[in-house]
Amino acid sequence: MEVVNSVGHLKGCATMFQSGMIDARSAARGAFIDAMRIVANSVAVVTTDGPGGLQGATVSAFSSVSADPPTILVCLRSQSRIAQAVAENGAFCVNVLPQYAQEIAERFAGGQDMHFANRFEGIGYECEPGFLPILHGATAFLCGIEQIVTSGSHRIFIGQVRNVRRGAPEPLTYFDGGYHRVVPQNATTDYSHHSSLD
Repeated sequence: MEVVNSVGHLKGCATMFQSGMIDARSAARGAFIDAMRIVANSVAVVTTDGPGGLQGATVSAFSSVSADPPTILVCLRSQSRIAQAVAENGAFCVNVLPQYAQEIAERFAGGQDMHFANRFEGIGYECEPGFLPILHGATAFLCGIEQIVTSGSHRIFIGQVRNVRRGAPEPLTYFDGGYHRVVPQNATTDYSHHSSLD
């Protein structure tokens, strides 16, 4: 049996990098975007409310950071209204959308801004005093900002999770430029009775 020395392997990788066998420059933007198309992600809407106003936007760059304490991060374009509002409000909610909520994803992605001045118009959500907007049916992570890091064109908001609300178990996902459902193999589920605007 061959035993692989992980330390030696890492040193070998470092040598390859230093010798120029691995290019230290950034990958081509187009190649990066094309490769990211095959990375499946849950679709989420980031919402916020407070002194910076009520705002919401669809995102896919969302991830857990730690369970001790519960922490997540979300990436928002630095110059966007949602990034500015989240920074000013000091808090945000990540709403992981259920699989029947494609229309909501499109709404908060800005696809219907010509028809709706307020993206929340006609959308079912809760926003009690002192709480952030929670979209109906979504699994919600309500966070206070712990840290903001700027990287490239985006700001990374790291938030400590103050509260969680579990929603529909089947998430909406985005893969290769389109929306998809996550279902077990050989399983079929009919969600035609759900309304995306309930």
